[in-house]
Amino acid sequence: MIILGKILNNLEPNKVFEYFEEISQIPRGSGNEKAISDYLAQFAKERDLDVIQDEALNVIIKKPATKGYENAPVVILQGHMDMVCEKNKDTIHDFEKDPIKLKVEGDIIRAEGTTLGADNGIAVAYCLAILDSNDIPHPSLEVVITTEEETGMGGASKLNPENLDGKILINIDAEEEGNFFVSCAGGVRTKVILPVEWENADESLETYIVKVRGLKGGHSGMEIDKGRGNANKIMGRILKDLNTTFDIKLSDLSGGAKMNAIPREADAVIMVDSKDKETIVQKIEKWNNILKNELKSSDPDVNILFEKFDNNDKKVLSKQSQDKAISLLQIILNGIQTMSMDIEGLVESSTNLGVVTTKENEIMFESAVRSSVKSLKKAIVEHTQTVAEVVGAKLVTESDYPEWEYNPDSNIRKIMQKVYKEKFNKEPKLTAIHAGLECGLFKEKLGDIDMIALGPNMYDVHTPNEHLSISSTARTWELLLDVLKEIQ
Repeated sequence: MIILGKILNNLEPNKVFEYFEEISQIPRGSGNEKAISDYLAQFAKERDLDVIQDEALNVIIKKPATKGYENAPVVILQGHMDMVCEKNKDTIHDFEKDPIKLKVEGDIIRAEGTTLGADNGIAVAYCLAILDSNDIPHPSLEVVITTEEETGMGGASKLNPENLDGKILINIDAEEEGNFFVSCAGGVRTKVILPVEWENADESLETYIVKVRGLKGGHSGMEIDKGRGNANKIMGRILKDLNTTFDIKLSDLSGGAKMNAIPREADAVIMVDSKDKETIVQKIEKWNNILKNELKSSDPDVNILFEKFDNNDKKVLSKQSQDKAISLLQIILNGIQTMSMDIEGLVESSTNLGVVTTKENEIMFESAVRSSVKSLKKAIVEHTQTVAEVVGAKLVTESDYPEWEYNPDSNIRKIMQKVYKEKFNKEPKLTAIHAGLECGLFKEKLGDIDMIALGPNMYDVHTPNEHLSISSTARTWELLLDVLKEIQ
């Protein structure tokens, strides 16, 4: 049973926040979208709107034009139903079944210890509020809510273009009010899979865990230029030092939770000779000083911990496997690779070593590669392939999606600029974004479609500190309605 109006019922625009709270009751992590997809399809049926729910669980809802807009071009309003599921270590939350626990702090909505899901639940809420209305002027609408955007745009890649007639697409997956996206990077996911061998550890060794903590993390596209620490890369540096200085045995390596999030935490379980413990403690303290100095502006709370660890499994990596794993942590590319020479301040290409996982017979290193230039994306993948070959690992690529190139003749951009300036008496920002938007796939599928992306102010997305501005949500809502009214 969905419970309405518990937290957001007094906020305006009322319908937008009503639907945002309603969908927050439905678990909708990437790959777990059946319930939210069914909810959207049922929403349309209850209002006698045409709806298509495809095999990928994407939902397309069509609403006829209001009076006077019958001859206007069909407009696609687009967002995604899935969210990134991140939580703090001490937060008890099951993203498979628990609702998001919302709270209001002044002008801010956030969740209790988890991601909020405003990325991209606010787009869904806007769309539902428009579809549910009888007094909002608009052209014919095709609301497209996709699945698995956060894990590689799987839903958008499986859309059938024959189901859409739209000539204009307004994507609602931007995160800064008054900053409209007019171009975005393409991307691909890479997985370096290292086969490993295990051996029995010496019974005399003691087990400890090295922890990287206190990093801010963030979106691997939006925050890649902030100089924030990557927990996996930091762990690589520390382990390289320990492996060179001491006879350590590595029994587990893990870091990060999502490929497209800058990893905030990493763990390495090691076994060491008791006589080396105090020296290792001193070494860890040196690393704390080094990293606090290096990251004093971007990640001042970085903290390296070295703690006793109860480990019943006395298996450790063979020396060769251990050396290869530590080397991969160091030599897999990470961070900004090139900056645009055409658009000041735009990251042109980057890669993020987001997740490291130890499995029974392998260790997997997963990265999110982004680039607004297709050949540079290819170059990063080829470099990763070479790295994998050098250590006898395998490279797998998936979720390859295209970039969205800037259109100098965009009419929807001109309308958006005009309405924004009239409404707020200032010029909006037009930005090429170093992150993946589904616009690139829509362009590839639909051809000559005019696109722009907007959204309200939200912060620290993909982290448990994600929060949304209430007043910005209201202003962006009014802007969206005025833009729909202007399209003739």
